[in-house]
Amino acid sequence: MRTSRMTGGRRRPGSATAAALSALTAGAVLLTGCSTDGSGADGAGGDGTITLRIGTFGSFGYDNKNGAKLYAEYEKLNPNIKIVESNVADGQKYWDTLKLRLSRNSGLADIQAIEVGYIAEAIGPAMANKWVDLSQTGGADTAAFLDWKVKQATTGDGKVIGLGTDIGPMAICYNKDLFAKAELPTDRAQVAKLWAGDWAKFVATGKTYQKKAPAGTAFHDSASGLFNAVLSSQPQQYADEKGELAYESSPGVRKAWGLAVEAAQSGITAKLRQFDEKGTWNAGFKNSKFATVACPSWMTGIIKDQAGPANKGKWDIASPPVSGNWGGSFLAVPKSGKHAQEAAKLAAWLTAPEQHAKVFGVNGNIPSTKETLASPTVQNAKIAYFGDTPVGKIYSEAAAGITPAPVSRYDGQVKTFITDNGILDIEQRGTAPDAAWENVKKLIADKIDQ
Repeated sequence: MRTSRMTGGRRRPGSATAAALSALTAGAVLLTGCSTDGSGADGAGGDGTITLRIGTFGSFGYDNKNGAKLYAEYEKLNPNIKIVESNVADGQKYWDTLKLRLSRNSGLADIQAIEVGYIAEAIGPAMANKWVDLSQTGGADTAAFLDWKVKQATTGDGKVIGLGTDIGPMAICYNKDLFAKAELPTDRAQVAKLWAGDWAKFVATGKTYQKKAPAGTAFHDSASGLFNAVLSSQPQQYADEKGELAYESSPGVRKAWGLAVEAAQSGITAKLRQFDEKGTWNAGFKNSKFATVACPSWMTGIIKDQAGPANKGKWDIASPPVSGNWGGSFLAVPKSGKHAQEAAKLAAWLTAPEQHAKVFGVNGNIPSTKETLASPTVQNAKIAYFGDTPVGKIYSEAAAGITPAPVSRYDGQVKTFITDNGILDIEQRGTAPDAAWENVKKLIADKIDQ
């Protein structure tokens, strides 16, 4: 995804009770989206058909409407299988609901997507035994994946609980029409030179844009999105080398916070919350309200879907100031499912190199399998929505520069507090940065059991 891919879609935390109610509400959404379609409570129909339910967030690119139609393909190959996907936009609510249902061993989908910000928690002591070992069940070739991707989803005793869907190499997507109107270059190589080597140059370009910006537009969509992008390029993020939470002392967090605050206070952002439930951020793509968005590979699918046909060809992709990885997800199979064996087979098939290539061709999600990442299919790929942009070349080059940072089991939650309760308050409410940071620290101390 993402989100989500998940790293973008967030809830605003409140009291512990409110968080629990929020999780239950999201759970109702997840379950409502999973119709039984005449099958029994265990997903088995009277005619022998097995319904497999997949819980996702953001845009994974498997679906039959806007994606690579992988569900239809698998059902054709396996006539006894029916696939039902339940998808939510808000990744934090998705994760809260998933944790609640894991604790109860009920209400779970047969396959659950997990975002990289939460994978360390998923393999931790409280959850590790809740998942099927996909290195032993389902037929997946775990050696096909990037080594660091497999390591992220491996428990202390060697079980692989998640199969990689994608990774999130970073780029910058920009609206060529808005750049032209602001008298900035539109050629992607010239655009990349504006900020090459330094995220501070990206913020400076934003200030230049605003001087001649078309009325009602901003240079960047979201200061929180900028925070995530800058942090994605840092060798230390929320955790230290031991995987322990260390956000307060992290040079990467300090740098990302400082630039996001500068962007918010200088008026170069549209002050939007990415993946908001009202759809305001989505509408910003359609109505050309901002000229740039930090653009990990999975974001290209979101732009295509949300900017819509009227804006086809208006968006282009440039190299980022510094290479980074924002997002990437896994498919996992809860042990408590009635059809864990069948679910593991489906998860293995969806994440196989052949399917990775199909999803990339439609949705732009960069594969996490070595063979696909290095293949001409990816290296030479273009996405019709972006015209002649060498999408595959841009993102595969960015992927080659990825050095994964250590992760802790609290990364996803801390990210939510910093972006939704820190940066967004500065951006939308004018909260003083020092006060916003103190609020973030209190929320983390309050809500995270370390």
